[in-house]
Amino acid sequence: MQDRIQQAKRITWIGFYANFALTAGKLFAGIVGNSAAMVADAVHSLSDFLTDIVVIVFVGLSGKDSDEEHPYGHGKFETFATLIISFMLLLVAMGICWSGIEKILGVLKGGPLEKPSMIALSAAIISIIVKEALYRYTVKVGKTIDSQAVIANAWHHRSDALSSIGTLLGISGAIIIGGKWVVLDSIAAVIVSFFIGKVAISIGLPSIKELLEVALPAAVEKEILEIIHESPEVKGTHRLRTRKIGSLYAIEIHVLLERDISFVASHDVASAIENRLRERYGNKTLISIHTEPLRKSEKVNTIPVS
Repeated sequence: MQDRIQQAKRITWIGFYANFALTAGKLFAGIVGNSAAMVADAVHSLSDFLTDIVVIVFVGLSGKDSDEEHPYGHGKFETFATLIISFMLLLVAMGICWSGIEKILGVLKGGPLEKPSMIALSAAIISIIVKEALYRYTVKVGKTIDSQAVIANAWHHRSDALSSIGTLLGISGAIIIGGKWVVLDSIAAVIVSFFIGKVAISIGLPSIKELLEVALPAAVEKEILEIIHESPEVKGTHRLRTRKIGSLYAIEIHVLLERDISFVASHDVASAIENRLRERYGNKTLISIHTEPLRKSEKVNTIPVS
């Protein structure tokens, strides 16, 4: 667990310092290069600071051991962090969209737009390369340690890269064609904002479901039942309840055994099931197994057939 937290913090700090350099560079290039789009892109990079801080703080909290106030651990802190990141991504998308629409309407009304310089174009290219590299590295680490907060932060890096692509197209059109074609920047920004919004929703919905204690996917529950029924002593199961707590699974189930089985044997069966489930889903998996005698009239759940 501690190694997982350290990896999450390390990759986030790398992104933090990269965002600092990019924000400063973009802001300088936007002001000196007369590019409002690049200034907006710098503000987008600035928003990454907030998500980096959220990940560093909340992932650290999620790794704390359970206590009296949090008997199931602190995994939901990571889920909450992921939800915050998705909400911030959505706000960024809405901001970019609104700003782009305002500029487009301004051009349609005959308003002037300043032509940017090559320094702004160079900053956009560098931003795309750096942010895409950060995305690939961060998402790889996130999947390795199974951290939705880190993966969500990776997508924030990519959203910045996508934003910079829109900026690059707009600046390129303004420099090469000139005139009112500067509006290409705003049009591209509006299009990119929809992609960013889609990403925000896709990473936010799983967090909302987890906070609402939605059950694990049907395929996972089926696998859980299959693992439990590997024990020949198990005659049936019912009342399976599952949920996700951060990166951990929580599993509760009633296991039906023969009526004449001893208390010790019943305990051994439950322990063997717990060991197999933890081998499959990790040592920190939260498992609660209630063993009870099988009744003749008992209605039990069977393993779902795909």
